[in-house]
Amino acid sequence: MEAADKIKVVEQYIEAFATGDIGIIQKIYASNARVEDPVGTPVHDGLEAVCAFYEGALKSGATLALTGQPRCAGNSVAFPFQACMPGMTVDIIDVFEFDHEGKVNNMKAYWGPENMTS
Repeated sequence: MEAADKIKVVEQYIEAFATGDIGIIQKIYASNARVEDPVGTPVHDGLEAVCAFYEGALKSGATLALTGQPRCAGNSVAFPFQACMPGMTVDIIDVFEFDHEGKVNNMKAYWGPENMTS
């Protein structure tokens, strides 16, 4: 998978939040995907659980904006962004790992209370 393809998935992810489109999430994640958001919390296993998690996130009114360039290495891409929702902003770094079909099969979000501002 080329770096440009990985960055395109990041752009689609951001678009999902801008449009509130769960279909984009369903498209970019693998059926066996795992999401840990933030790291250290219970993992959402499988596409159904991942979509249930994102349905709540999309309904929160959050919008995402990149705060730096995505970094690609191996089968992964890491990207810094801000999630803005009413009354709160969170600085986050997400890492997507891709399977051989170009789908995200593992996502980890790195953020904590110290990254939240109101």
